[in-house]
Amino acid sequence: MKLIIQIPCFNEEETLPETLADLPREVPGFDVVEWLVIDDGSKDRTIAVAREGGVDHIVKLTNNKGLAAGFQAGLDACLKLGADVVVNTDADNQYDASFIPALVKPIVDGNADMVVGDRETDSIEHFSPLKKRLQFLGSWVVRQASDTDVPDTTSGFRAYNREAAIQLVVVSKFTYTLETIIQAGKQLVAIEAVPIKTNPKTRESRLFPSMWSYVRRNSTSIGRIYAQYEPLKVFMSFALLLLVLAAIPFIRFVVSYVQGDGAGHVQSLIVGAVLFNAAFVVGVLGIIGDLLSAQRSLIQRTFERVRRIELSLGIPPSHYEPGAKPTGQPATTGAGAGPGQSTEDREALEV
Repeated sequence: MKLIIQIPCFNEEETLPETLADLPREVPGFDVVEWLVIDDGSKDRTIAVAREGGVDHIVKLTNNKGLAAGFQAGLDACLKLGADVVVNTDADNQYDASFIPALVKPIVDGNADMVVGDRETDSIEHFSPLKKRLQFLGSWVVRQASDTDVPDTTSGFRAYNREAAIQLVVVSKFTYTLETIIQAGKQLVAIEAVPIKTNPKTRESRLFPSMWSYVRRNSTSIGRIYAQYEPLKVFMSFALLLLVLAAIPFIRFVVSYVQGDGAGHVQSLIVGAVLFNAAFVVGVLGIIGDLLSAQRSLIQRTFERVRRIELSLGIPPSHYEPGAKPTGQPATTGAGAGPGQSTEDREALEV
């Protein structure tokens, strides 16, 4: 069994050494533990620091593509390097790496495909009361959208088994945290959450320049992702709302007409007709969106099959560079497997 711990990085030469120093080289249930850094177009010494810290693998993106793209590139590389389980953590050392064994235990025990570290945000001292409330509200919305019970949906401290990682496709250009939970919930991936601890704050977040930017961008992401998976429910809800609004001026006009004053309220009839037409158009958009959602599901299944074929053929990861070989760690990607293949993939190909 191989575990790869991946770390998305962008200009992290100052915080990366501390993060690497805390990562484990041995985790119960795994024969090999390797580290992978995704360099998202850094302009500083991030890659040099990663090699000095003993990182096994480096994925070097040519320019800054964002956290979601970096996460997806790292996940693809981990699979092609033969990972049976992938752990994702942050380069700012936010998450306590000593909880990695607890994070992967539900997967090792066969009880989960994906595990999310619960920071128990109410206990984080440097989170303001407003941010704690917003975290709670945002996580509640994501739980409703994903039909899961993950308490901390924005946590980036996560573990995926090979099957869950193969199925994940991140479309968002902003962040992967919300999309992967909603996607996993809709695909009936077994998800668990485990309590974890966080380290003291090392720097300000680079994703959100302000609290309101955080709220705006996360709200947009949640709505967009949910609409991708439940377009009929979203658009029909809007259509129903418009129908209710259309009924108000219609009723006003009918009452006035019965009372003999219909000519004075023609504007109500016009407003009602406009709202009714809008409701009809939105309802049609819901039907079209539902058909497109079915096509998206087929495309996603095709993507999954292509990824499985790539893994079986041993295609190397994109933008890959070897890191420093840590003392005592094997250079191969898996016992008895070819480059980029796990033992299971090679056996599947031979069959």
